[in-house]
Amino acid sequence: PTGGPSAMAQAGVLLTKEPAPQAVPASDLPVKVCEVALNTGPDSSSGLATAGFRTAKYLLPEWRRSNSDLYHKAFTGCEQAERGRAEAKELAEHAAATAQRAQQDSTAALGQRLQDIHFWKAELQKEIEDLDAETGLLAAQKLRLEKALDATKVPYAIATDNLQCRERRQLLDLVSDEVERELLKEAELIRNIQELLKRTLTQAGNQMRLNRDHKEVCEMDWSDKVETYNIDDKCGRYSNQSTNIQFHPSSMKFEESASTPETWAKFSHDNIYRAEREKLASINLRALIDNILHDVSEDLRMQCAAVNEAFAKRCEELDDTKHKLEHHLKKILKEIGDQEANIAALKEAIRDKEAPMKVAQTRLYDRSFRPNIELCRDEAQFRLISEAEELTESIESLKKKLLESEQSLRNLEDTRMNLEKEIAVKTNSIFIDRQKCMAHRTRYPVVLKLAGYQ
Repeated sequence: PTGGPSAMAQAGVLLTKEPAPQAVPASDLPVKVCEVALNTGPDSSSGLATAGFRTAKYLLPEWRRSNSDLYHKAFTGCEQAERGRAEAKELAEHAAATAQRAQQDSTAALGQRLQDIHFWKAELQKEIEDLDAETGLLAAQKLRLEKALDATKVPYAIATDNLQCRERRQLLDLVSDEVERELLKEAELIRNIQELLKRTLTQAGNQMRLNRDHKEVCEMDWSDKVETYNIDDKCGRYSNQSTNIQFHPSSMKFEESASTPETWAKFSHDNIYRAEREKLASINLRALIDNILHDVSEDLRMQCAAVNEAFAKRCEELDDTKHKLEHHLKKILKEIGDQEANIAALKEAIRDKEAPMKVAQTRLYDRSFRPNIELCRDEAQFRLISEAEELTESIESLKKKLLESEQSLRNLEDTRMNLEKEIAVKTNSIFIDRQKCMAHRTRYPVVLKLAGYQ
């Protein structure tokens, strides 16, 4: 269509708006030629002022077709909504009935599950009580073993202290006499008895640990079943009127680690079976402990009488050797003190060289920043480098001497330790021969104490 500037402006406004849906395919309309009537009166404008209002508009059939489409869509929407409401009502009634039946079935299944849990819970509780009682009886036998083992400490200390000290002395101190032979026999007997008692204690401790482990397994199983029983009992009491229910979408799935009813029952059955097996082993072990304690308590007193007749020698020779060692130790201690003072003086001398070294190196470092041609190897530069080298050489000499002095001190310390060790050996030997062995053998434990009754 044609027109003036106002008509073009009006056409631009219309094209920016969303056009109405087209009922028929768009096509080019035939050009309509409008004949404008001329007004030749005194108030005539020749029709140019209204030319823009007669162009770029929809046709009346298009307007009617658009309204008809809207009527049809509204009617179709009403029919679909009515049909949807009927289907929704039917679906809601079916869902309510299905939910009620499912809830009743779930409640019944929870009730049956509670009965199964209660059965295994009672069996586990009985097994826990029996295993706890048996562990208490085994603990009493283990206490007897511990008392018997403690009772052997006095004769073992009397026999082995002397032997151990003599074995640590030099070859000249290893004198094989009657005391040595009797002490060796007694020490070997006590060691064998102690090893037997320790093995039996270890076996009893392991059995008690197994009892407690299986008891703990049963207790954990029992505890899980109590917790599960409470959970399932609470779940069975839920209803649609409960106030503490809410949505948990993530729970609507099976856990990968979930058990089956068969594996669940087998788990508790296996726990009870293993607990019964350990209880029988514990009963057999208690009978074995009785026999062991009866047999080992008799032989220790027999060997005690033979050892009591042999002590009377070697104290004077040990005293003389001990005095000589103490005299040399005093000299070593004096030399150690002098060497430590020397090491301290060397360290102080090395520290005294640190400040001059810092001065020389700082001067060299600062002079390295001289610009351009000023970075000259002048006499001052050579003297600073020489000074740093001299200081380095002095420090290295002092450090070398310090290392030598420290090595000498370590050698003196080693000698001191060897002397002190030898003096301790001699002191211990004198103590065992003169005081401990002869005096303490009167405190040998009685048979009842060796049997673990005291």
